[in-house]
Amino acid sequence: MPFFSADDPLLRNADFRRYWFSSILTSFGAQISTLAIPLCSALLLHATPGQMGIIIACQAIPYALFALPAGVWLDRHRKLPILLASRVLQGLLLASIPLGWWLGLLSMPWLYTTTFLFASCGVLSGAAEQIYLNLMVGRQQLVEAQSKFATTESVTRLVAPGLAGLLVQWLTAPVAVLFDAVTFMVSAWSLRKTKVVEPAPVPSEKHPLRDIASGFAFIWHEPLLRTLAWGAALWHVFMFGYSALLILLATRELGMTPGMLGAAQMLGGLGVFVSAVLVKRLNRRYGAGKTFLVGTCGTVASFVLTPAIPAALFGNPIYSAVAYGMMVFLFDCAVMLFFIPFMALRLQATPDEYSGRVISTMRFLTGVTGPVGALAAGYLGDQYGIRTGMVCMAVGGVALAAALLMSRPLRSVAPDQP
Repeated sequence: MPFFSADDPLLRNADFRRYWFSSILTSFGAQISTLAIPLCSALLLHATPGQMGIIIACQAIPYALFALPAGVWLDRHRKLPILLASRVLQGLLLASIPLGWWLGLLSMPWLYTTTFLFASCGVLSGAAEQIYLNLMVGRQQLVEAQSKFATTESVTRLVAPGLAGLLVQWLTAPVAVLFDAVTFMVSAWSLRKTKVVEPAPVPSEKHPLRDIASGFAFIWHEPLLRTLAWGAALWHVFMFGYSALLILLATRELGMTPGMLGAAQMLGGLGVFVSAVLVKRLNRRYGAGKTFLVGTCGTVASFVLTPAIPAALFGNPIYSAVAYGMMVFLFDCAVMLFFIPFMALRLQATPDEYSGRVISTMRFLTGVTGPVGALAAGYLGDQYGIRTGMVCMAVGGVALAAALLMSRPLRSVAPDQP
């Protein structure tokens, strides 16, 4: 079946089309902020590696604090109102960054606070999105839906980073963040028109702590979920550490301008597009478990190779920028091959009544571990240099990939049926 066939049951679903459009808007805006906010820190506020580590940690700490109670709350409430409220609040938080800059008040503590609150909203909205999508399309069409999102995300990755680089270079990073704030508002307006009939949440007389405990117990007694949990938790340690130092490597070690960074990040869109093409084929031939392992190894390869890029490859810094772009391509392709099978496997192994708790428990585990990697990488970057900090993250990633490759629950997942 062609990817955008008129006979595609997903495309005939008006609610899915609205949800998809909303997702495109937030994805487009997020690609801009992913570049613009770190550049606010690195170029406007002259952040140190340690401060960049704190920024990245602030993205993960809310998951450690709020993910578990959020899972219980989601299992007891309808998801659409939560999605709408979260996106509006996230748009307002993003708008506070350019406001603070124009008032002369923007500082690293301001960015820490905004990042923390923005991620706190994401704790609820991210889990609610996954459950709501499952209600909308069903478990059997989940990978198909995710691959469509990956395809359109690849287009936004081709356009948005280049636009972000131009906005930052011509109009400053805060203006680029304001553009992202607008996309969140429009996304909420579009999403409110969906008409998915959510089943009434099952009433629970249990104390929330008992529901949280039952979520942990369910994951622990399901071998596949248990493997996904510890694998993703450790992967986030090294990914957050890698991310904390990446922009500093590009701007301070490789001497890349915002425009060059935007152009390099555009190659990530090609990576996401390639992953969208590959993910269904790999799932059908080898199974989602082995596809997840391919994604894990690909991301770890980027952890290893990126800090090895010299300041002037072949005597020319332009070649170094090209090599950086190739690493962005590799990472973005691999990270989608990591996350799409991960989300599908997690939902397929979880009954509906546990969905909120299992998703949020998994997100809690990454929230606990992610800040460790970001803060450790920031400390190592301050003490021993940016490249050394990234190499330490790469060594841990290699050990994790080796452990996951030996995991029987992942290797035994059967291929998808055509």
